[in-house]
Amino acid sequence: MNALSSPATSRDYDALAVRLGAIVPPERLIRDPLRTLAYGTDASFYRLVPQIVIKADSEAEVIAILAECRAAQAPVTFRAAGTSLSGQSVTDSVLLVLGDSWNGVKIEDDGKAIRLQPGVIGAEANRRLAAFARKIGPDPASIDSAKIGGMAANNSSGMCCGTADNSYQTMLSMRLILADGTLVDTGDAASVAAFRASHGALLAELAELGGATRDNPALAERIRSKFAIKNTTGYSLNALVDFEDPIDILTHLLIGSEGTLGFIAEITYRTVPEHAHKASALLLFPDIAEACRAVAELKHSPVSAVELMDRPALRSVEDKPGMPAEIVGVADGVTALLVETRAESAEGLAANIDAVKHVLAAFTTLYPPAFTDAPEEFGKLWKIRKGLFPAVGAVRKTGTTVIIEDVAVKIPDLAQAMLDLQALFAKHGYDEAIIFGHALDGNVHFVFTQDFGIRAEVDRYAAFMDDVCHLVVDKYDGSLKAEHGTGRNMAPFVEMEWGQEATALMWRLKRLLDPSGLLNPGVVLDDDPYAHLWNLKALPAADPLVDTCIECGFCERMCPSHGLTLSPRQRITGWREISRRQAQGDDAPELRKLYDYQGLDTCAACGLCSTACPVGIETGLLTKALRGRKLTPLQKMAGKLAANNFGLAMKGARAALVAGRVAQAMTGGSFPKVHASLPRPAKPPVANRATGEEVVYIPSCANRSLGASSGAPESDAVPERMTALLEKAGFRVVFPENMAELCCGQAFESKGMNDLADAKSSEMERALLAASDNGRIPVLMDASACTLRLKRVLDKRLSVFDSVEFLHDRVLPRLEIERKESRPVLVHFNCSARRMELEGKMLALAQACAETVVVPEGVGCCGFAGDKGFTTPELNDHALRRLPAAVPVDAEGGYSSNRTCEIGLSDHSGKPYRSIAYLLDRVGKRKD
Repeated sequence: MNALSSPATSRDYDALAVRLGAIVPPERLIRDPLRTLAYGTDASFYRLVPQIVIKADSEAEVIAILAECRAAQAPVTFRAAGTSLSGQSVTDSVLLVLGDSWNGVKIEDDGKAIRLQPGVIGAEANRRLAAFARKIGPDPASIDSAKIGGMAANNSSGMCCGTADNSYQTMLSMRLILADGTLVDTGDAASVAAFRASHGALLAELAELGGATRDNPALAERIRSKFAIKNTTGYSLNALVDFEDPIDILTHLLIGSEGTLGFIAEITYRTVPEHAHKASALLLFPDIAEACRAVAELKHSPVSAVELMDRPALRSVEDKPGMPAEIVGVADGVTALLVETRAESAEGLAANIDAVKHVLAAFTTLYPPAFTDAPEEFGKLWKIRKGLFPAVGAVRKTGTTVIIEDVAVKIPDLAQAMLDLQALFAKHGYDEAIIFGHALDGNVHFVFTQDFGIRAEVDRYAAFMDDVCHLVVDKYDGSLKAEHGTGRNMAPFVEMEWGQEATALMWRLKRLLDPSGLLNPGVVLDDDPYAHLWNLKALPAADPLVDTCIECGFCERMCPSHGLTLSPRQRITGWREISRRQAQGDDAPELRKLYDYQGLDTCAACGLCSTACPVGIETGLLTKALRGRKLTPLQKMAGKLAANNFGLAMKGARAALVAGRVAQAMTGGSFPKVHASLPRPAKPPVANRATGEEVVYIPSCANRSLGASSGAPESDAVPERMTALLEKAGFRVVFPENMAELCCGQAFESKGMNDLADAKSSEMERALLAASDNGRIPVLMDASACTLRLKRVLDKRLSVFDSVEFLHDRVLPRLEIERKESRPVLVHFNCSARRMELEGKMLALAQACAETVVVPEGVGCCGFAGDKGFTTPELNDHALRRLPAAVPVDAEGGYSSNRTCEIGLSDHSGKPYRSIAYLLDRVGKRKD
């Protein structure tokens, strides 16, 4: 049961790696032990370490990779985002990961259809469809992170789509690659005709299987009844009774096949309406039975979603922002339903609310139903519900693994089934288990924790799962897997649910489409009755900063180094393994050496991962802590000298950058990239003599040192321009004393020198308190990264404003926009601005100043990370790899609120990026 088990075969993976290396460049072929370990983790409670991780960027590469794996008889597993919960995307053989080039989106028929490549994140598809008031049907809780390829392969559903709007029901066509390397596009008549000619025998057998199934009344009825409720156990046998054309049968079999029958290269969905008018209510019932009885009646009312949360689930989130105070301290047994209703108009929404309240009047609730149609209010409730699984996992005992299962029963059986399930929790000692889920479809999830390092605990888990399966199947004829896919943990139980005849049919389909059994073996079907007990993933203690992580992967989309080295999830996985080995007396020198670069040097420590993490884990804090532990006495001494002589240190840093640029130009060497024409230092700002409202202005050390942006029409640095702009708006600017020596501490914190960082913050705090008359005068900081730290650490008497919010809230209203910039302007929301939720104000500022504002797609954290753009330029290159293609040729330039970020953005875009203050000053004049 070792999570780090070796492959069960003696295949020559070294030779295979050589052949695969002829298909993709070296950076997309991964074999080092740290990254293979990292890719051996998904959101499930299994771990298998692949021998080879290969990133494919095209259909041609997928076909070539499959050919080499067939020749080597090496199993291959496909992976999209790795957010699946049942072990579908891990392997001890070859892991084929989607590379960068699978992000194609094409909207068709005025938004009624959308063509998507498998690397598109579900929420991105919906963002593109928003202008048409449409969305895709599947709506899993992981939609902000899950990719279309995985959503289709797992037939993911979610809170609203039920059985009517999932991938199976809304798919219009598919591009797919079979195990033999054949590519067919079912939306292209010529491709289909060629496929019918080349694979006539295969299609004839599919047609025969479909006909035989439809001609078997008992089996056909069994299949229809099984799919009348949510069901992802086994293969989509409903394809055999729903369709006669073998092409349709084939494509619908691939939905929910979890990569065991073929590769989904593209899918076209029929979209569904996204109603603009919504309202939600959190309802509290005295017990779970009463809540489930209400669900049965709500099923016939105008509700779009009904989510159940039992008392332990409520307890795990009752302290989250946005949760109603009424849920705190309620009695044991109290159960919540989170209900949503939608309509095309405000009048329709009001009518729906009245109808739902009428239904609820027949049931006992602790408080009268109170619906809210305010997006900021119900949005918090749904965000918490979507993050409930990771949030519950975060409160587990350190060292235990969190397990989630999902089952479905018929709605009339829901109340009793939940009581029976709770009885099983008690029988097997899972006192911490919680229940939540999509009650409107009879689909509930239950979560519990387990220590897989103890044999007796594994045996307890095995006995519990046996009892759960018999309960769901024997008593309720329900689904053992409702939406998470069969995976590895239910593969041994498929025959228990489906019976021998239907399971034999599934095996026949598997062997027809994958004769060698090389596509994701052990997933969906497995003859080993104990397969679900192998390769269980432990989550050993690593550091209190990250021990609550359950490796769900929600963070990965936010990380600038994901795909270059490691993501936040993978950094935690790697450090857990190093810590585990260290606890056993193994210092793991090879992993540590790899981790120095992959885990520490290439981490931007931007903190954006915390904004996507349901429990707010900021992996960058671990990175900075580990950097601090690695510091040598000499490095610590140098840091102290810099802190004590900060002005001199900044001059030295600038001189070093200039020297490096010159050396690079002279030698053609590989000195870290410096902006093509490093700007001259900023002039010391001079306080203006204007009268009016005072503001304390503290320019960041970067803005004091680096000056104006190269290539920009402006020659003055940010402090000069900001001062002039503030004066134009009628402010009297006050500067703190000894400004050259002041630093917020961010530069030291990022190196792990927390004591020096705090000392510099304290020094700045004293200066700002003096300059602001003990907090009477507001303080303006012109770099968002510094503002974020100041807001976090400074005396609460100080009112610290970022330049974005101050310019938006205080300066813009005092100016008259003379003439908007006619050329497109680019806007970048840097990490700290995002963390302070300033995107809206930044965008509003730009839109007030320019006719066309462009926020480049696919650009998050720029990866410059203070000085990383100089010392580790590949991080900046990777983070901004999509920027050049998103820049309009006629763009005037770009704007942000972090000087170092602007250097990297300028370099990669070919357009000058600078502070948004320049744009506002250029187009605005003081109101008379």
